[in-house]
Amino acid sequence: MTTETAAPHRPPLTPERDSFWYLVHAEWTKFRTVRGWVIAAGVTIVAIAAGAFLGADVSGGCTTGHGTISGTSSETSSGTSGGTSAAACPAQPTGPGGEPVQDVFFFAHQPVTGNGTITVQLTSLTGQVSVGPNQTTPGLQPWSKAGIIIKENTSPGSAYAAMMVTGSNGVRMQWDYVDDTPGLAGRVSASSPRWLRLVRDGGTITGYDSADGTHWTPVGTVTLEGLTSTVQAGLFAAGAAGGSPYADNFGTLATGVFRHVGLSWPATGWTGTNVGGAGPNAPVPPGSFRPSASALTVSGFGDISPAAGNTYAGNGQSLQRALAGTFFGLIPLIVVAAMFMTAEYRRRLIGVSLTAAPRRGRLLAAKAVVIGAVGFVAGLVAATVALAVGKPLLLRAGPLAWPASLLTEARMVVGTAALLAVAAVLALAIGALVRRSAAAVALVILVILVPRLLAFNPLPGSQPHGSGPGGGGGWPLQFTPAAALSVQQAVPRFHQLSAVYSLTAGYYPLAPWAGLAVECAWAAAALALAYYLLRRRDA
Repeated sequence: MTTETAAPHRPPLTPERDSFWYLVHAEWTKFRTVRGWVIAAGVTIVAIAAGAFLGADVSGGCTTGHGTISGTSSETSSGTSGGTSAAACPAQPTGPGGEPVQDVFFFAHQPVTGNGTITVQLTSLTGQVSVGPNQTTPGLQPWSKAGIIIKENTSPGSAYAAMMVTGSNGVRMQWDYVDDTPGLAGRVSASSPRWLRLVRDGGTITGYDSADGTHWTPVGTVTLEGLTSTVQAGLFAAGAAGGSPYADNFGTLATGVFRHVGLSWPATGWTGTNVGGAGPNAPVPPGSFRPSASALTVSGFGDISPAAGNTYAGNGQSLQRALAGTFFGLIPLIVVAAMFMTAEYRRRLIGVSLTAAPRRGRLLAAKAVVIGAVGFVAGLVAATVALAVGKPLLLRAGPLAWPASLLTEARMVVGTAALLAVAAVLALAIGALVRRSAAAVALVILVILVPRLLAFNPLPGSQPHGSGPGGGGGWPLQFTPAAALSVQQAVPRFHQLSAVYSLTAGYYPLAPWAGLAVECAWAAAALALAYYLLRRRDA
């Protein structure tokens, strides 16, 4: 049994020597005086920074309206791979914020100058889903949609705000592709219709819904920056992608039946337009507009949404690829962190350390602070250099798969530093548990690096017929310390888009900070167990 008091043969500790930060300084002195450990920390920085050159694929590629895009493209619409023609790598429209978007739908519209209001009753939303080559069956995708829209113009990627009824997500107001807010829940039918209204006041558009056309509820108010005086307003339908392997190219049809169309401007004839005209992988069939004495029926394929996951048409690369060296940089840091503890046992110095610091928990904490700080600083420097070098290299190949804001880049840098710091603490704690360098390093690699190698399948719920977003990786990147790699994710997922989100495209199953929290939980548990055993075992 150990004791927390000073040994009888040793003079009492002075207040300065008994302070925790004195102990931290002593452990830091140990670390920096071992040349191999310092060199290994430098190797971590070099490996991560050099990974920026490996992650940026600037060879080959194809020409699009946005420039040259590189990477390994999937099969083109003509059935060939790679290539350098615009058809082999179609241009991806971008939204008002520069984000890649899908903007493919059928639009029955009229020009509106100045302010205006459009009101409709939607009594039916039906559809057809592809189940095989030239085979369809009645059905709707969860995000199939029909409703009313005010759009700057009919060019793909132009600003818009829309009120819509969806296949299984109720009434929604969506605008500028990435934004979505809910309205009335439930499915639409003749006995349970939905009334929709959009009101434009300058650049501000407000959406309303109603179950009876009398009592209206505001769903959302948005401001579309720079909206032109004359816009296009009207009815639309979009089938949304997904539902089966044969539906990935927008092989789903949505049909909305509209009644009681009310316009605040002098009505002109309706113009039917297939906005976009082509999906990311193959041409989209044309929609239709069928007016009658009692209703207007609009049918359309395509989708109005962000382009993420497998819906992204171009071969742009994720900014995360600039941090591809993290996988290799972790290895020398893990080795050093484990040895920072196990070397004391191997050299039989642990007794000396515990005599100098009889409070064993404080000794372990001091070592964790030092090795965590080394990992954090190394990660901070390495990630900063990697992004500074890698981003220009990626942009040479064309636009990124998703524009990364400064806030996102800051999160990637700080998150990478935290990932390395916590991994180092975990390795230290496991070293204290097993007391052998090789065993400690093997265990840490087993729980951090091996899960990353195994995690290449899409997460359940991410498949084309899923009703919500998923992320590549499955359980290895949800329950192991490797989940912390999600802090490097630069491409977002969207709940209003059914798509395949794969690890190879830079998607993870957990949100960035949630993934880091999983790694922190492992490190905290390992430290707690190490403290427990350190207090009860002989040196």
